[in-house]
Formats: sequence, structure tokens, C-alpha cells
Amino acid sequence: MLFTPAPNLQFAKANEIREWQNSALRTHLSYLQAKSPFYRELFAKNKIDIEKIKSINDLHHIPTVGKTDIQNRNTDFFAVPKEQLIDYTSTSGTLGLPVFVPLNENDLQRLAYNEKMSFTTAGLNKNDILQLMLTLDKRFMAGMAYYLGAREAGMGVVRVGSGAPGLQWDTINSVHPTACMVVPTFLLKLLDYAQQQGIDFRKSSLKTAIGIGEGLRKPDLSFTAISEKLHDMWPELKLRSTYASTEMQSSFTECECECGGHEPSDMIICEFIDEDGNPVKEGEAGELCITTLGVEAFPLLRFRTGDICYHFTEPCKCGRNSLRVSPLIGRKSQMIKYKGTTFYPPALFDMLESVPEVVSYIIEVFTNENGTDDICLKIFSEQTDEKTIAKIKDVCRLKLRAVPTLQFCGQDEIDRLRFPVNSRKMVKFVDAR
Repeated sequence: MLFTPAPNLQFAKANEIREWQNSALRTHLSYLQAKSPFYRELFAKNKIDIEKIKSINDLHHIPTVGKTDIQNRNTDFFAVPKEQLIDYTSTSGTLGLPVFVPLNENDLQRLAYNEKMSFTTAGLNKNDILQLMLTLDKRFMAGMAYYLGAREAGMGVVRVGSGAPGLQWDTINSVHPTACMVVPTFLLKLLDYAQQQGIDFRKSSLKTAIGIGEGLRKPDLSFTAISEKLHDMWPELKLRSTYASTEMQSSFTECECECGGHEPSDMIICEFIDEDGNPVKEGEAGELCITTLGVEAFPLLRFRTGDICYHFTEPCKCGRNSLRVSPLIGRKSQMIKYKGTTFYPPALFDMLESVPEVVSYIIEVFTNENGTDDICLKIFSEQTDEKTIAKIKDVCRLKLRAVPTLQFCGQDEIDRLRFPVNSRKMVKFVDAR
């Protein structure tokens, strides 16, 4: 079994964490040389002697790999015989063709351990009952991971799935879960349903909500507009963020100090790089580049996630000395340049979600006749009077220094765009460039 868990590594001294990772990296390189068709070819093509790669500081001698590589050569990344593959998951395909990421027995055990540690970081333990308000099907790795992790941690778990506010509340009132995995905007819908049905949610058993798919905090660690609404409505509920991707098979989870997601140091090596692949300094935005540790079926080395964030290295007050990542600034490929201002979709999400009159929305970005980025905000609001329109325009001027095209739509049209056929994620951003 390739994976070697080190559950107390995050609490070790920073130099001890780095030495452990250096040793794990050398093991990882030997495994790739022996088992991975893609990396064996990459090493040969670039005349890389893996024996000379002694530490993380030497990784810059190896080329990075991107999403296009694993889309174009998906099966060349498989590093175990087909008969050893137990579970096939895939990426969502948000930025292109979905990529299959299979797992063998080692990887499933590693995944369960990862989420156990994630839940521990978020403050949960074996005395908790976890309600899963998300799908476990449609090749979705995360749903399976949460279920396996809850079992590994000895927690009770109830699989309700996505949507169905009535069923969610019936489960809460019957099973009395103490925590939930949930998309933050759905949690708002859940509270709206409770108010309509006269349910006193503040007296329910839920104590912690772990948000997935949407940020609970901005890159500066302050609350997003959604989080502010949730906190105002339900101040007793602890909100914890987690960030992950199918390719990395690991997650970064926020502790009670709420100062970024902790790196699972025994499962992943992180680099933060600029456009040219050079390391960025702490305090500078950089693309997260990851190397998996202990993965057998789909191991990765210097994989550029496309996710832009900040990183923090100072020890956390919780006692962990692992590095931390900020909430995402955005995805590199989704950067928007609009009338002299550069930003990412999350900035638009937070902008619209700060306007109470905006019930739901879709953001479309396209190339206009001048060859530059243009934006259309498709909005559903029960109020479309001049005062509301002026309020939305004022927020746009404040945040974007310009006003995109506003188009008011019915809720049915917004829902149709938000939930494409066969999609397992809600869509709020459509890139038609």
C-alpha cells in the first residue's frame, strides 16, 4: 500500500513537515517512473533524472502539467492495471471535457482518511451525525468521499441528497443531525422554507454547516454576502469552508480559527506559481500547483489546478503548522477583463448576492463585436422598478466601475440555465467567449 498516513503531521514543526514531504516526494517519483506511462514519458523527453530530485525545492526542474494534458491523455495517467480499479469518478467538466479519475483500494482508503481528517479539522468527531445534502451519484467523488470519511470517523451519516427542502427538514427533525455538508445557497433556501413552514431552525439539532461548491469567505477571509445572510439569520450555526478537486483527491478545510483551509500535509504537496511557473511570495496571488502523495491509480506531479489563491505559512492558533490556502480568488481561465478592470466570477457572485432584491441570477460573459469581454447579468427579481434597477447599477459601478447589460428573466428561465441536463453542479457563470 503506497499511502502512509501521518495524522499528527500538521501539528509538527514546519521544517519537520517539509522533511516528511521531501521523503514522500522521492517515493512518489520512483512510483511514477515505474508505474505511470505519462510521467515515464515526460521524464524521458525532458531528460529528468529523478534521483537528482531530492526535495520540494528541486521540483522546478520538472515541467508542470495542466488540465489539457489529462483531458487529451486521460488513460495514460492511469498507473495500476485495469482489473485493480474499483471506482470510477470524473471531474465535472466545468472547464472542458470531463476527466475520469479511477481509484483502487488504496485510494479509497486514502479518500476516507482524507475526509476523516477534514471533519476533524472542522471540529467534528464520532459523536456527530452528518447529513449529506448533496449527490452521491453521477460519478461525483466528493459525495462518496464525505460518506466514507464520516464512516471512518465513526460518525452517524444520513444520505438525503440534494434539493427537497421538505425531506431535509423531516430528516433533521427525525434523526437530529448535528452537522451537514451543503451548498451555501441551498442552505439559504432551506432557511426560507423553514420560515414559510413555521419551523424554528435556530432550535434545531444542526450546529455546524460545512459549505461546498461555493465560497463562504472572500480571499481576505471576510464573509461573503451569502455567509453574512446566513450568519444574520442563524448566528449560532458554525460555518466552515472546504476546498477540493477531483484531481487532487484531497481537501483543504477551515478550522475554528477561520483563517484559511489547512493543507493535508501527508496527502499533498502545494506550490503557488505565476503564469511562467515561478513561485510567488506569500501575500501574492498565485496558481495552486499540486503533487499528490500516496495515490496509486491516478497520481499527479506538479499539476496546475487553474485555481488562483493566496497562501499563509504562519502557525495557526489551533496548533497546526501546515500551510493554509485562502478562499479562491477565481479560476485562471475564467478571468474577465471588462472596461479596464480585471476580476473573476466570484467577485460578481458576491456583488449580486449583496443585493436583497436579486433572488437568483446567471452571469454570461461573451466576446463583443470589438473582440473584448462583455457581460450580461440575467436576473430574477420580484421587483423590477426603477429604484431596484438603480440600486443594482450602483452596486455594479462601485464594484466594477461600469454597468454590464441587465436582463430581467423569469425564475423558470434562470433555473433552466442554472441546472443543465446531466449536470451535478449548479451553474451561475456561463463563459461563451
